Amino acid sequence: MPDNTPRKIPRSTLVVVHTRDLDVLLIERADAPGYWQSVTGSQEPGETLAQTAARELLEETGIDAAHYGGVTDWDVANVYEIYPRWRHRYAPGVTHNTEHVFGLEVPAPVAVALDAREHLQYAWLPCAEAAAKCFSWSNRDAILLLPQRTARQPAA
Repeated sequence: MPDNTPRKIPRSTLVVVHTRDLDVLLIERADAPGYWQSVTGSQEPGETLAQTAARELLEETGIDAAHYGGVTDWDVANVYEIYPRWRHRYAPGVTHNTEHVFGLEVPAPVAVALDAREHLQYAWLPCAEAAAKCFSWSNRDAILLLPQRTARQPAA
């Protein structure tokens, strides 16, 4: 019997949600407790990367990017090997994903509405602390770009 499960496209977005003071939103994966990350998600057919970023942000946190001026494309793309535990979501033989980094600045930490099937909890953390908590090197590196991207230093 053929497997008709839709396969993920190996192109995704990572959205670093942050405040002006460089506090960063992280969410904990439900399928991997202890794995903290920014909002991420795979592109769907017909979507632009900005549309993917905004859709994933709304689905995973309830935050509407349009309310805050929209997501910003950081023009950063990372290629990484897909963890073996998640490769079944992709077409056979797909082992790498290209992740495009976006940002969204909110004026202050905002309430988040998590989908319990995807995430267990969320936290707003200072930039360096958030970077250290991420399980993914690409997520850590994106968060560490924040002071440069915003021309602001984290609050002491």
